[in-house]
Amino acid sequence: MSILKNLVGAAALSAVALSAGGAVAQERIALVVKSLGNGFFDAAADGAQKAAEEIGGVEVIYTGPTSATAEGQIDIVNSLIAQNVDAIAISANDPDALVPVLEKAMDRGIKVISWDSGVAEEGRMLHLNPSDTALIGETIIKLAADYLPDGGDVAILSASSTATNQNAWIEAAKEVMPEKFPNINLVSVVYGDDDSVKSTNEARGLIQSYPDLDAIIAPTTVGVVAAAQVVTDMDLIGQVNVTGLALPSEFKQFIDNGASQAVALWNPIDLGYSAVYLAHQLVEGATAEPGATLSIGDVGEITLDDTNSAAMAAPFTFDASNIEEFSKIY
Repeated sequence: MSILKNLVGAAALSAVALSAGGAVAQERIALVVKSLGNGFFDAAADGAQKAAEEIGGVEVIYTGPTSATAEGQIDIVNSLIAQNVDAIAISANDPDALVPVLEKAMDRGIKVISWDSGVAEEGRMLHLNPSDTALIGETIIKLAADYLPDGGDVAILSASSTATNQNAWIEAAKEVMPEKFPNINLVSVVYGDDDSVKSTNEARGLIQSYPDLDAIIAPTTVGVVAAAQVVTDMDLIGQVNVTGLALPSEFKQFIDNGASQAVALWNPIDLGYSAVYLAHQLVEGATAEPGATLSIGDVGEITLDDTNSAAMAAPFTFDASNIEEFSKIY
């Protein structure tokens, strides 16, 4: 395995060459993430590496901007077009801003898929959701409601205001609340841009603005850690419960200290693995069309809907009973 690093504009690019048995890679797939230095995407890169090794003859270029911006990703995609990669699998910071550059990539014969956070249909050939949007929306509210038997006030600390997946999950959560969680009151939605400092400030702001706040829900692995640290630092353990979507390895300490009762997530290793499998099949000639069934290796298979999208798996809940085990995995 070789690791190559260079700079494109303000964005750091990390390229990992992966090919089975030491063979020269015949196919290059770029795994473009929202930002580097994010544990969720580092875990996804591990899955991408596993897929490359299983397939053989595949080089995965793991890359992303240093901060979660569409502009940074556009610069990177332009660089990948110049390198004439075979496929781009992107978790998008903006559903629309990336469309022109991704259309340019497809015009050059590059296969383009989105995964985790999607782009508009015209900007990709297919999209892999980590899970079903409605189920994720319900799950993030249920994680708070399960520990508020009499109901209460909750707030959501999201990633960026343009993140496709985050916005879809929040809308799904709002839709399910009146029927299934009528005693839960959503007081505010704020955005930390998947930045630790901003997420910390937003979490503090929520607590100061809503003194009766019972829970902070952060459907982002960066935001949920920041919020739990704020609750810990402000001695609010037992008063404000932090929940959402979290990596067990990053979040175990907050289950242990009581800042959180439970969180959930799909397996990001499987997500990166599945994205590479899908991109590889398109390079090899598979057709992405509604109703098509495609393999995602050991994870199983997906069937594309009428928007050429599919969901990988249901979220899994981590609490005091199992987070020790899973924190050793990812």
